[in-house]
Amino acid sequence: MVYHKENNNNDSGSGSKSGPKYYIVEFKRDRMDYFIDRNRLPVKSGSWVLVQAERGRDLGRIKYQISREDMENNQRKYPLEILHVATEQELEDLRENRKKEKEALRTCKELINFRGLEMKLVDVELQFDSNKITFYFTAEHRVDFRELVKDLASTYRTRIELRQIGVRDETKKLGGLGPCGLPLCCATWLKEFAPISTQYARDQNLAVNPTKLSGLCGRLFCCLDYEQKFYENAKKRFPEIGSSFSLDGKRCMVRKIDPLKETIEVSCPDDMERKIFTLKEFRDIVPMKHKPWLDKWLPRIIREGEKNEN
Repeated sequence: MVYHKENNNNDSGSGSKSGPKYYIVEFKRDRMDYFIDRNRLPVKSGSWVLVQAERGRDLGRIKYQISREDMENNQRKYPLEILHVATEQELEDLRENRKKEKEALRTCKELINFRGLEMKLVDVELQFDSNKITFYFTAEHRVDFRELVKDLASTYRTRIELRQIGVRDETKKLGGLGPCGLPLCCATWLKEFAPISTQYARDQNLAVNPTKLSGLCGRLFCCLDYEQKFYENAKKRFPEIGSSFSLDGKRCMVRKIDPLKETIEVSCPDDMERKIFTLKEFRDIVPMKHKPWLDKWLPRIIREGEKNEN
């Protein structure tokens, strides 16, 4: 995705001075959507704007400007529009809506208990024009909430939507502090959840202990994904664990590698203690007659460099 710096000189976005601009607008709890600005309004990141919603109108903040290509690649058939910059009265109405959301949260929890439903209410979002209220919840099993919807519809006389979310989305909405002592990434800046597997922990030489590797949501740390590409690229420079080589006439085996320290731990049959070599030392001691074996793990650029030296 291509982000653009805001430009109030009406010369960005589509490449034409009279063409529309395209933005991602952020709503409550980091909910975002794509919008088109046909009037080229004087907005920038953080500006409050009134936008066309699927059914009615909503109030959100400009997140950043995007390219026309990014706008066309989103899944929406017809683009939603930015109507105008929010007025002071509209901002005051938004603050009133936030108070109503808290009341709706308490009311819905009472109705859930009354109906005996096994679901956990996480958050409530009232559309700016009050044409829709969305209740976010988590549940371990399928929940029949049809009667609950009727109760809520008769109470608020508007469109009701109950949206089930996962535990990661729940934590994102509620926020908190991670084991590192900082606010959760998902609640501050992380916009999309990447799939995380225990293989990431193995690749990063971490003990596969779900208790120590799980966040507040009970799932594996999202931060395991941040350094995964580094380890994947770094491992291309190292021999595979379990591979063997000749050292002083003995057949030794690679037991462990450390991409951060760039060290390789090896063991030989007659040695009680394992030896640790730096990556450079290891390359120097491995005889060149094992070149076919080296081809399996040495990067091509290193092999080509060796050819040039010879």
